[in-house]
Amino acid sequence: MKFGWINFFGALIVILMMIPNVVYALKNKGEKNACEKRLFNIAEQVGRYGCIILMWLPLLIWKFGFKTVFEMVLYVIGNLTLLFAYYIVFAIYMRKKRAGIAMALAIIPSFIFIYSGVLLRHWLLVGFAVVFAIAHIYVTWQNTKLT
Repeated sequence: MKFGWINFFGALIVILMMIPNVVYALKNKGEKNACEKRLFNIAEQVGRYGCIILMWLPLLIWKFGFKTVFEMVLYVIGNLTLLFAYYIVFAIYMRKKRAGIAMALAIIPSFIFIYSGVLLRHWLLVGFAVVFAIAHIYVTWQNTKLT
């Protein structure tokens, strides 16, 4: 089972993950990043944009694909389930901002990227996802300490 040169499902996952972030940014225009660790802020952005690109573009691999249909089903159902959870947690967070909920909003996308990279055997994506996960969770934790 192959996606071909571009993974349109991966692109759709990224677009759907970005929607709540755009909504949040529009509703909270003046919010500042409280994390003072420049290295983590840079790593978060490098990891984020690396994952966004590598979710749909198979850099350093020829094609996205799965060895079995079962792997493809796991990929699709797993990502849809995680996206659904992300939307639910985001809706809860928009009503009541709590540190634990904010942390879930940092962990779920990190897991989506890692999960996708492992199932696609796209190890560069996994690498960027790990960088993103560590930095994003740390930055989120720093931002929630003040609330």
